[in-house]
Amino acid sequence: MTALTRRHALRLAMATPALLITTRPALARESEIYQEGGIAIDGSDAVAYFAGNGPVTGDAYHKVDWMGAIWQFANAENAAAFAATPEAFAPQFGGYCAFAASRGYLAPTMPEAWTLYEGKLYLNANLRARELWLQDVPGNIAKGEANWPGILG
Repeated sequence: MTALTRRHALRLAMATPALLITTRPALARESEIYQEGGIAIDGSDAVAYFAGNGPVTGDAYHKVDWMGAIWQFANAENAAAFAATPEAFAPQFGGYCAFAASRGYLAPTMPEAWTLYEGKLYLNANLRARELWLQDVPGNIAKGEANWPGILG
């Protein structure tokens, strides 16, 4: 009986390092949509950017649930337009900072740091990131698309 116990202990001791090497803790994947508290893009109305209004705060009364986040809008018309074709209005890179995506990482965004380029909305973490983004928009888009969605984890 003692030899059997030692044999099992030896096998366990030899198997433990291999088990530790082959198993890794599961890391949570980031949401495809930048959100805080379940609200996409800081509650800004994504459709309002396309009307030339810049950032307009959405209302919880006018909301659309899309891609696991709640999108808020200033009015029912904007909510309906988004619900009909969300891909046309949703910011690129899930609303994460477009400049950060071009550099291979994720960063939150602020509503005031935005750009419309070729009919698409891009948000940035801050006004400085937007300045850097604007230095080479097509190049930064290409880099961001090469990194996306792999940078979600």
